[in-house]
Amino acid sequence: MPRPAPANLDESLLAEQVGRFYDKVRADPLLGPVFNPLVDDWDAHKVLMTSFWATVALGSGHYRGNPLAKHQPLPIGAEHFQRWLALWRETAHAALDADSAALLIGYAERIGYGMRVGMGLTTHQRGRESGIPVRARQAQNAPARLA
Repeated sequence: MPRPAPANLDESLLAEQVGRFYDKVRADPLLGPVFNPLVDDWDAHKVLMTSFWATVALGSGHYRGNPLAKHQPLPIGAEHFQRWLALWRETAHAALDADSAALLIGYAERIGYGMRVGMGLTTHQRGRESGIPVRARQAQNAPARLA
């Protein structure tokens, strides 16, 4: 069961965290060259990512998207995820109280790990390769639905 968010953690604090974080990403010598050419409107991206983090940390349910699918075609490796997490930790410790920072860092660590696994950037085996049965999609051949 997810740990509840501290009472003072709200969307405005998340927006501050996200804004500071992406300002660092844009200026970062490793991450900036990957993401700056792809993001046309950083302000809009920050709003989207605030929605993502509000869904993750606060359970808002506003975010709809597939971060793994967005990142899979990018020229990124494990070193990019390490840098992403280092910047996220640094920003969280500077912008948030200790409990909120710990919560968001914990989520970021799990998200980053899942993304690395999903992109094949770890030695962790997925699905059938690990011996864990994979459930078939319910309607694998059905047309995609817009939710």
